[in-house]
Amino acid sequence: MSNAGRSKQPIPQEIIEEKIYLVRGRRVMLDRDLAALYQVQTRVLNQSVRRNLIRFPDDFILRLSREEIMNLSQIVISSKIKHAPSVFAFTEQGVAMLSSILRSSRAIRVNIQIMRTFTKIREMIQNNKDLKRRIDHLESKYDRQFKVVFDAIRELLDEKHAGKAKPIGFLR
Repeated sequence: MSNAGRSKQPIPQEIIEEKIYLVRGRRVMLDRDLAALYQVQTRVLNQSVRRNLIRFPDDFILRLSREEIMNLSQIVISSKIKHAPSVFAFTEQGVAMLSSILRSSRAIRVNIQIMRTFTKIREMIQNNKDLKRRIDHLESKYDRQFKVVFDAIRELLDEKHAGKAKPIGFLR
């Protein structure tokens, strides 16, 4: 299959999920990962962002500190990140804003998939919270002999949620 045909194939949601990190308590995607998904050079993506900085307030884009970059370099597959002079991390709103400055059909398709992935993650987190509330209700309703069962379920829920979040850097 040619490259042109391949670029129209949807990107598996798991690939996008793997590129979402937790930095400063926010779910973000790195400029490098977004550039790869959009099939543009990181330098080109960042130049477009710098030319349109007014579209990217602080809650849309984070400029990572040297320490955050080094911490991320231990998680991110590409070892090039640790030598990068600067790295931008885009929140969900920042990724959405990218579609207004990157106007290729590829960027539009990728952005739609990324927005769906962020929505799925939000729903999973909300479902996890709802399940915890139900367990708390059941625990208060039933005898203490089930405490061990409820504690085990809570522990599993916390491990599952902890596996998704990748805390990086300092939390403010």
